[in-house]
Amino acid sequence: MTTKIPVTIEGNLTADPEHGTSDDGTEYARFSVAVNDRRLNEQTGQWEDGDTVFHRVVAFNEQSRHIVDSLHKGDRVLVAGDLRFRSYTDKDGNTREGRDIVADTVGASLRFATAIVERAPKASGPNAYAEGPVAASAATGAGIR
Repeated sequence: MTTKIPVTIEGNLTADPEHGTSDDGTEYARFSVAVNDRRLNEQTGQWEDGDTVFHRVVAFNEQSRHIVDSLHKGDRVLVAGDLRFRSYTDKDGNTREGRDIVADTVGASLRFATAIVERAPKASGPNAYAEGPVAASAATGAGIR
């Protein structure tokens, strides 16, 4: 049984996202997000940086291409998805555990930046850029009283 733990994080990309294709042909983007904890010190009245937590994130399919084309090291992002736990064997033969966020949604945070949204076509191939139907102009008032 798999446990899904929904998470949402906001932080900065630690490097440009990596894009690849799995053995079964699924496209993916991998990246790491640094989330910094800031707290107001009530004694001094100053904001202080706490510990930084690094989250590994993976996204799939068309979203992976959009991530690689749009986001770069240092960009502030929002990630919503499910936390996934895994175990693996390291190069020394030790069993290790890791966690990743499998992203459902990734977007640029607009807290400290602006963005221009460019919609990607839903179709692929020649139909992606085909012109739609053109409406004829309305009558210029003939017969309207």
